[in-house]
Amino acid sequence: MPPGLTAAEGALELLPIAAVVAGFDGERLIRETPNAIFRRLGLDRTLEDIGPRIATFLAKGDVRAEFAWDIGDAVERRHFTVTLARIGYRAEPRCFVSFVDHTGELRTEQNLRREMTIDSLTGLPNRGGFGDRLEAQIAEGETACAVLVVDLDRFGRINACLGSMAGDELLMAVARRIKGALRTHDVLARTGGDEFGILLSIDDSRDEAEHVAKRIRAVLAAPFRLSDYEIQVTCSIGIAFIEDAVTEAEDAIRHAQFAVRRSKESGQAEAYQNHAFVRAREEFALETQLRRAIAEEQLTLHFQPICDLSTGRIVSFETLARWTDEAGRVQSPSIFIPVAEESGLILPLGRWALDEAARTLAAWDLQSGGDCGVSMSVNLSAIQLQRDAVAPMVAAALTAHGLAGNRLRLELTESALISEPDRIARVLHALKALGTTIAMDDFGTGYSNLAYLQKLPIDTLKIDRSFVTGMLADRDKVAIVRAVLGLAAALNMETVAEGIETIEVGQTLAALGCTYGQGFAYAAPLDAAAAYRLLSERNS
Repeated sequence: MPPGLTAAEGALELLPIAAVVAGFDGERLIRETPNAIFRRLGLDRTLEDIGPRIATFLAKGDVRAEFAWDIGDAVERRHFTVTLARIGYRAEPRCFVSFVDHTGELRTEQNLRREMTIDSLTGLPNRGGFGDRLEAQIAEGETACAVLVVDLDRFGRINACLGSMAGDELLMAVARRIKGALRTHDVLARTGGDEFGILLSIDDSRDEAEHVAKRIRAVLAAPFRLSDYEIQVTCSIGIAFIEDAVTEAEDAIRHAQFAVRRSKESGQAEAYQNHAFVRAREEFALETQLRRAIAEEQLTLHFQPICDLSTGRIVSFETLARWTDEAGRVQSPSIFIPVAEESGLILPLGRWALDEAARTLAAWDLQSGGDCGVSMSVNLSAIQLQRDAVAPMVAAALTAHGLAGNRLRLELTESALISEPDRIARVLHALKALGTTIAMDDFGTGYSNLAYLQKLPIDTLKIDRSFVTGMLADRDKVAIVRAVLGLAAALNMETVAEGIETIEVGQTLAALGCTYGQGFAYAAPLDAAAAYRLLSERNS
């Protein structure tokens, strides 16, 4: 122990933290035996500042107390935990005061938190940091603001063609341009790989958000120079306005992201609309139910006859999927088929429909004691033709049910030919090699090149119901139907008219040269048993 120090003072000097013994005589704070760390840090003024708390502690007779205390300005601020412990070896109340410096820990924690909320590439807040800013604004009741989500179009292609370094360089350049289009108090963040979030304060009206969106699109319109390339960047922008009903930052961000989807379709900035979001949620719920219905084989096929217009005999049946959901509601194909196509469920749905059609036709053959005299028409979607192994699938269905290829007619729309015409041509030739016939559905409503009709192995043109319905009172429709029939005759194709609702329309089509027809004039879509009874009655 150093000379001149009491045992207590020597013990204080050995402590690795600032410490002092202090008391209160009823009027003023008494400081005694501070250790070297206390003196070096110059905590005398701090001790005076906490004097009232020491006086209260001693007066109350507490044994121990602890509290946080900060000193210094914003730049040099230090953070301490102060502990008071009563000492009872003197008549006057005294306490042991210790100061534990947590400044380093807190600064490290703050740095880590900052790193966790900052995007390392652009230096902007990341998704977490952006959410924190927005959450704080909502908590303070500042709802006069909007969230914009800017999504770069086709950014993945730039990464794939030029490399990730060029992609990073482009992202930094995009961030600088967007920042230049904003006001100083607006917050820009990088919320995803090629997605930026913006928090705007709206002073006057909601139009301000749309004006900012236009400025962003304008500044991104000028080409970006990357290496030897000039890159044209386009973007989709979704806007969500913060209202009293929005209580979570993630809700606002998700609403803006949902609006981005609409922006990609419209080509302009779109504001979130609640009814569209509700509709999307309903479609998602429908998708979930449909997935389960397909897996558990809850769907059925109905069959609409295709008749020879000159004799009335049934030559084929078009298969149509029908679905009654778990609540007993009949879901319209116009609702669940688009959901199936968007979600990819059209692939298992299409496989099931093809196999079910082949199975039903084989059962009819068995009932009639041989070939029942009709074929089945099954629809193929564009997604099936693009993603599925259609020819092997058809071959497997024919083999499994013992059918010849000419018992199946496969229908596709004009839109199926547009995306990958060469690949689709190979698929259709493979189907023809199996003996199946190919029909183009809804002819005249799409965008197909007429040259496809010469190159592709198409056997039948189906005239869309929009040209057939009301044709007797519309000369233009008659002219269109006559033109399609003439084209089909020149290419040696059969024709089927859809949507025939009266016998008079059917007779007119037959007089114009149409071979076959279907519609309510002959029969509505029927279940398998009713369809077979109609076949037996009509063709007997």
